[in-house]
Amino acid sequence: MDSQAKFDLIKRNTEEIVTEEELKTILETKSKPNVYTGYEPSGPVHIGHAVTVMKLKDMEAAGFHIKILLADVHALLNKKGTEEEIAQQCVLWEKAMNALGLKNPEIVLGSDFQYTKEYIRELHKLALRTSIKRGLRSMQEVARDIDNATVSQMIYPLMQTLDIKYLDLDAAQGGMEQRKIHMLARELFPSELDIPSPTCVHTPLISALTGPGSKMSSSIPESMISVTDSEEEIMRKMKKAYCPAKIIEENPVLQIARLIVFPNTKSLKIERPEKFGGDLQFGNYAEIESVYQDGGLHPLDLKKAVAKELASIFAPVKNVFKK
Repeated sequence: MDSQAKFDLIKRNTEEIVTEEELKTILETKSKPNVYTGYEPSGPVHIGHAVTVMKLKDMEAAGFHIKILLADVHALLNKKGTEEEIAQQCVLWEKAMNALGLKNPEIVLGSDFQYTKEYIRELHKLALRTSIKRGLRSMQEVARDIDNATVSQMIYPLMQTLDIKYLDLDAAQGGMEQRKIHMLARELFPSELDIPSPTCVHTPLISALTGPGSKMSSSIPESMISVTDSEEEIMRKMKKAYCPAKIIEENPVLQIARLIVFPNTKSLKIERPEKFGGDLQFGNYAEIESVYQDGGLHPLDLKKAVAKELASIFAPVKNVFKK
């Protein structure tokens, strides 16, 4: 695979790359560059996490060495559980990364390096240079209970900046909710750490199943799908999901098809009775979007097919969290 093909593979299904020229340079000059995504290990993997893992699979196929940061200290600072609860989740999350299809990710615990004297010293340095307002703004999309933010949640984005340095990364990958933190890192790297800014690859966020104006949240089970949901539960949630006929924008069912289903399959079969036109077979996402927008595919038929494929993709991961 040449560098252009690698770039095209990485760019597909992304919201933005900061910057594309930086990524091209990495692909042209490095044989095995490093990229990471960090996850707070709190509760089972859900559909939002799967989107970023699919992109990591693309980057792995494009020659990147994948590092997974299981951010146990971040999770503690963001009020996601006790140390004991988070430690138990880390064991499960390591298994889940392989179950989702990553071939050889390097798993790193935040606590393995975030308590060192050198790390803490640099953390204090960044804290001296960053205003509370700037730190708070960077956390708005990821913090729990942001209206009652604690000092620990202001430390969080500074640690994430240092993580990129200490993991020796060429690129950072995450959903768009990570963008503000990544932009803070890009500002702080040259000005305070005297090293080049990291390249950032951002994937879209899947809209809540409950429709526009709502947010996908683990506290609202009907808004999202967890890997621990049964096939029947996935089908039930999908049937109720917002998916208006012919509408592409903010359609979570089509987003799931594009961001999770098609990266895992070469085709999607839509099963229909002969009286409704019989079965359809789609070889890529663009085909299915075009037919749906033209009214040639009923929302319920789409929902059933996507639910079936999603349940199959999540089945190995569900087994990890059910044990």
